[in-house]
Amino acid sequence: MQDVLREYGIPLATLNVTASHQDCLALRERLMAIRDLSHGKEQGYLEVACTFYIDVHDIDRYLSGELPALAEIYPFPEDVKTHKEE
Repeated sequence: MQDVLREYGIPLATLNVTASHQDCLALRERLMAIRDLSHGKEQGYLEVACTFYIDVHDIDRYLSGELPALAEIYPFPEDVKTHKEE
């Protein structure tokens, strides 16, 4: 996070990504299957349109209570776009 702050400055907001315990376990199973099927050559991750990554380590830390959310999205001023209604 310190690297992000140095490079981009202070974010406008922090958006936390959370999920139910059951959803986490189901996602974890799918991500682990990718690793297992590739014999450890590939890492399973979830990519969302806003592009953040959740790996098995993140899920484990979230489930143990070490992390308050699965991931965080930080919008910066340059990320905010305007749309003009016609």
